Amino acid sequence: MTAAASPRPRVLVARAVYPEVVERLRQHFDVDDNPADHLFDKRELAARLADKDGAFTTGSERIDADLLAACPRLRVVANMAVGYNNFDVPACTARGVLATNTPDVLTETTADFGFALMMAAARRMAESEHYLRRGEWNRWAYDMFTGSDVHGATLGILGMGRIGQAIARRGALGFCMKVIYHNRSRLVPEQEAPIGARYVDKGTLLAEADHLVLVLPYSAASHHAIGAAELAQMKPTATLTNVARGGIVDDAALARALRERRIAAAALDVFEGEPQVHPDLLSVPNVVLTPHIASATVATRRAMADLAADNLVAALTGGKPPTPINAEVLREGRLPAR
Repeated sequence: MTAAASPRPRVLVARAVYPEVVERLRQHFDVDDNPADHLFDKRELAARLADKDGAFTTGSERIDADLLAACPRLRVVANMAVGYNNFDVPACTARGVLATNTPDVLTETTADFGFALMMAAARRMAESEHYLRRGEWNRWAYDMFTGSDVHGATLGILGMGRIGQAIARRGALGFCMKVIYHNRSRLVPEQEAPIGARYVDKGTLLAEADHLVLVLPYSAASHHAIGAAELAQMKPTATLTNVARGGIVDDAALARALRERRIAAAALDVFEGEPQVHPDLLSVPNVVLTPHIASATVATRRAMADLAADNLVAALTGGKPPTPINAEVLREGRLPAR
């Protein structure tokens, strides 16, 4: 008598993604997808995951201890993002659930966008475009929308991981900028030397940077890393760019500083409580606002989706997931076979 075949693992694709990626997952799993791109609330997400072995997630889905307790079959959560502050990683580890993300594939694309945002803030591009669209441009003036130079200026970077280093290279090698940075740990000399990067304390970074770019991960320790006190230490001619995560900047304090011209301008791709944006930011002219699109090129978003799928397939078919977050789950053999 032939033994019955084991049932295929079940996975949830929590948001709409490339159809080709969903079809690839169907080759391995029973897939519950979401082509309508409905945003699940906490209760809906738990109900959809209750009988699932794996989940393909984005930053919209919160995976915490309560959800894990309600979903005992769950073995892997694969985030289509480099950030994973939507995961309670210790809770995942405690339950033997593997968490994965998609680093590296979006580094250069995000660095391009971060640098573009910084330049837009420095040269007052959004402010001047709005002026033009309102029909107010009727003559030339010597001081019309004069901003600040990027070339030769001091580029300050808070958080010097892969994306921070990529932004630093663009500034140093492309725009002859002086690069200073602050990070939890200093880069090795071989990383600093090619771009002339100088490690400084946070206070020095704030005081000396002409253009400050934030590229640090979000955590409880980095919540409001830039607040009223930090903004007060910056030059009144400085710009602030955030392509990291919402919550790193106190958005209300930033809006006040911009309105009072205590810093010159800001550019933000991420926000506290997004997709909501603090209303005060919407009413100040000297800020560039974009809807969390720093990685949004076709090639990069597809690469992110493919890597998330790679992680999910490997984790549930006995392979080696390429980018685990809590690799101890694998090392300790805590990812059970079904």
